[in-house]
Amino acid sequence: MRIENSFVPVEGVGERTEQQLWEQGITHWDEFEADALGPTTGRRVEQFISEGRDRLERGDARFFGGAFPSKHVWRLYENFRQQAAFFDIETTGLSKDRHQVTTVTVHAGEETRTFVAERDPYVGEPLTADAVRETLGDAPLLVTFNGKRFDVPFLEAELGCTLDAPHVDLMYPCRQLGLSGGLKTIEREVGIDRGQDIDGREAVRLWHAYRGGEDGALERLVEYNRDDTVNLQTLMEVVANRLHDERVPR
Repeated sequence: MRIENSFVPVEGVGERTEQQLWEQGITHWDEFEADALGPTTGRRVEQFISEGRDRLERGDARFFGGAFPSKHVWRLYENFRQQAAFFDIETTGLSKDRHQVTTVTVHAGEETRTFVAERDPYVGEPLTADAVRETLGDAPLLVTFNGKRFDVPFLEAELGCTLDAPHVDLMYPCRQLGLSGGLKTIEREVGIDRGQDIDGREAVRLWHAYRGGEDGALERLVEYNRDDTVNLQTLMEVVANRLHDERVPR
């Protein structure tokens, strides 16, 4: 699914109307003609398409992030996939007011970087507000799993960062496909393999074990965090393809 397949950002065009357009063979902006809808809505669609082409040429993801209903922001992925930033954090607990971010991994393009709260000379990079801004601040699209409720509030509270790019929280598109549960449960259901069998509770233990001097604990925590993050890209591909196939007539 690409932005150019979409009409739901336009006032007066809901999912049902968009589906009707697709069923008529109007599955792309290039195929739209104003008389396919009423005069007022037809003009609105034409205006949106005209502005949308210009915004796409300029790479203005934020325009589309504001225009699309939140449940459809996943449709931005195909257009901005090369610059999308996948990220995941580990913490010492669930409260952004009482607990600490321990590691942050960002996967963008061919590069995966991990930032660690207490700099280890051999593992990761220092976790600072500047590091997060550098790696996430210019990304046109952010992709997480449960990041709207967890990762983003934690980073904003602890590091004072503002992450305002369009955000695909994969937990919600997964639910549209009937995929529920945590990230690892969904990975297994769609056939994504991972190396370590570690969960969030073990990630907390590993951080404290590292602080206590246990050899290899930080390396295992970082590997787990990186697996979570890199797998987000694979899951995003699966979800985007399945949602497209379910919705757009062949």
